[in-house]
Amino acid sequence: MKNLKVLLLSCILVTAVIACKDTKKEIDTTTEKETEVIEENVDTTSKKLSVTLSPKSDSNIEGTINFTETNGKVSMVGTVTGLEEGKHAIHIHEKADCSANDGSSAGGHWNPTGQPHGAWGDEAGYHKGDIGNITANANGRATVTKTTDEWCIGCGDTTKDILGKAIIVHIGEDDLKSQPSGAAGARIGCAGIIQ
Repeated sequence: MKNLKVLLLSCILVTAVIACKDTKKEIDTTTEKETEVIEENVDTTSKKLSVTLSPKSDSNIEGTINFTETNGKVSMVGTVTGLEEGKHAIHIHEKADCSANDGSSAGGHWNPTGQPHGAWGDEAGYHKGDIGNITANANGRATVTKTTDEWCIGCGDTTKDILGKAIIVHIGEDDLKSQPSGAAGARIGCAGIIQ
């Protein structure tokens, strides 16, 4: 009888071990499938570039603007320092040329679709370079953040490609209506977008 109990107990233990082993295999299989799905969703076409603002018109501004393109959208994130407190226009201009002391070598706003100047998304029209305004705090620091599918980095589409353009920061606020540039005043910072 004692041998029968030992034999029965041994069978139960073996069955439990086999059941646990099968359950572990199922868990491992699930984990592998989840990992495969995650790997399939990783975007390998991300593009990045960074530009540095140089002071213009005898200003003291500095800054870095970063661009990242992922899944057909470009994000622009940056910081500008050395500004007077308040609002300052920031635009993409048509040429990546910051050689002139007043920033005029960057040309006018980037406007490949021939629209009037305006606020981004305005039904009446806006330039692809009409980013808007940034607001500097009491320490002269401002940030800019924008994401759009109307830009690309190096795609070759002349109505979307920001390569070969410049970022310009103005001394004043863009009123978002005056033609052709928003009456924002002198150009006090410039960065050429060149990859």
